[in-house]
Amino acid sequence: MALIITKSASRFSRIARATARAAGRPAAFGVAMGIVLVWVVSGPLFGFSDTWQLVINTGTTIVTFLMVFLIQNAQNRDAEAVQIKLDELLRATRGAHVALLDLEELEESDLAALRARYVRLACKAREDMRTGDEDTGTPDVGV
Repeated sequence: MALIITKSASRFSRIARATARAAGRPAAFGVAMGIVLVWVVSGPLFGFSDTWQLVINTGTTIVTFLMVFLIQNAQNRDAEAVQIKLDELLRATRGAHVALLDLEELEESDLAALRARYVRLACKAREDMRTGDEDTGTPDVGV
């Protein structure tokens, strides 16, 4: 079975990706810093009024509110892509436990139980190293 991957994205995905990319650049920080400087310098012109303060508070609140969604979208997409890549490495590695695929969907208690198995395995490997044994290979983890 051939895996065909296309880069068709919704309008939101394209806008979110482009905005997140642009917001993370030094120029975006420079623009934000410039806006704040203009606001600070304009303070005496407006007598440091409540309206003058409200302008920066409202502006930053709106930008922050919108950026939360864009950043979360970018993080979700990146995390999903990394997870798929890890799943593919597990699938393609001979001897790997394919039961570990899709772990992010398990309950916390199930993850804790699996983690405990790997912690025990790591402890045993460290003990083996202290006695001069190898810590390589593919020991059984009881999955």
